[in-house]
Amino acid sequence: MAQNYYDVLGVDKNASADEIKSAYRKLAKKYHPDLNKDNPEAATKFKEINEAYEVLGDASKKANYDQFGSANPNDFFGGGNGGNAGGFGFDFGDIFGNIFGGFGGRAQQGAPTATKGRDITCRINLSFEEAAKGVKRDISIVRTEDCADCHGTGAKNGTEYSTCPDCNGSGQVRFSQDTIFGRIVNSGICKNCNGTGKVVREKCTTCGGKGVKRNQTTVSINIPAGVDDGQIVTVRGYGDAGLRGGPSGDLHISVNVAKHPLLRRDGFDVLLDVPVPFTLAMTGGKVIIPSLDGKLELDIPENTQSGTILKLRGKGIKHLDRNVYGDMLITVKVELPKLGKNKKEIAKMLDEQFPLDKFDKFNDYNKSVKNL
Repeated sequence: MAQNYYDVLGVDKNASADEIKSAYRKLAKKYHPDLNKDNPEAATKFKEINEAYEVLGDASKKANYDQFGSANPNDFFGGGNGGNAGGFGFDFGDIFGNIFGGFGGRAQQGAPTATKGRDITCRINLSFEEAAKGVKRDISIVRTEDCADCHGTGAKNGTEYSTCPDCNGSGQVRFSQDTIFGRIVNSGICKNCNGTGKVVREKCTTCGGKGVKRNQTTVSINIPAGVDDGQIVTVRGYGDAGLRGGPSGDLHISVNVAKHPLLRRDGFDVLLDVPVPFTLAMTGGKVIIPSLDGKLELDIPENTQSGTILKLRGKGIKHLDRNVYGDMLITVKVELPKLGKNKKEIAKMLDEQFPLDKFDKFNDYNKSVKNL
């Protein structure tokens, strides 16, 4: 008595196409001969599973089977089954390629895809001003580039290659295999050309047929204004050349910013401490200060106290990728002179001219201490 194909696959007669396919894949993997070499019954079971799926996996054959009990209604009128004497006659590659990496030990594969080149890194030293204002630098790097003599083909003069005779330029070959279950057809990368579709008749002597060569080259790089110490500047496409027409990798530049003798950075603000003689702080005046725009004159207002912060708007560091600038913050440090014996009389005279009640902050402080 003929087997019930639904029972073979373990599905209901009303099962959907996806449910039938899912059941078939699970059973095919479970009973595949390559995975059950010590179980001779697995081969028979595997054949039954494939026979059932050949029918139930095909809409027209399934309809005939449901109506007549056979995939071919001519069986009831003395006709043959119309099948191949050797077995199933369909391509197992699409089925088994997704189950366990290919039937008969070979997975179905496409031609090698284009691959992005490797990223490379380097370091660059910048002055405080260069990092703040931005700078154009010539950098020497070693990277893999397409061979100039063969234009990346690996063939002498870029022309000494021909279409691969094994795959006719497709990069893939199809092959069949006769097994106890019938003839199985599969496909894979052409070994003769490694999937490129071309074979080199004469190798390029410059790169040895590799198509690429490591060269030391100098590139001009624009370092953006506002970059900080330790940051990474990435330049697209300046890494190693890609393979099989793929894009080049990227260049990652690690920035090392030297310290300034007087200026400091806080985010995008520039900080500066300025010592000011107490007499100038009392009477007011001007001092020369360094800045990112060169030397500037700074006005010190009359009676400026030590610790006062004077702000120069927009004189800081430019924000990365934005046309916005930080500020320059100058902290006044009032300096008292060193007094010798002959200067103490002057100090006493000043003390008489400026009694303690003239120092508001000092008096406020003393009041706070008394109230503790």
